[in-house]
Amino acid sequence: MRHKHGYRRLSRTSSHRKALLSNLASALIEREKIETTLPKAKELKRYVEKLVTAAAKNDLNAHRNVFASLQNKATTNKLVTEIAPKYAERNGGYTSIVKTRIRRGDATQMAYISFV
Repeated sequence: MRHKHGYRRLSRTSSHRKALLSNLASALIEREKIETTLPKAKELKRYVEKLVTAAAKNDLNAHRNVFASLQNKATTNKLVTEIAPKYAERNGGYTSIVKTRIRRGDATQMAYISFV
């Protein structure tokens, strides 16, 4: 049972979940809008919003913290130099989730996640 569990497990081990969220975050930063399953989108929203908040400080330590999570120089640079400064005045709520369709193969709810 869940009972105050702090995150979605997504039927994965912790290392697999960490890699999944890192890759989804990199794709979102790169393309600024992606389609994924609704539970993954909801968990990704928590992950990306923390990264944007950290990157908004715009110093070397913030850059290193974001890189530690993403492990991708191009997306880290884009987040710190282009995306985070747009949301410097905003207190959270950097992403939005829009439900789209039911996937035909397994009847999973799909959703778009994008930056506001």
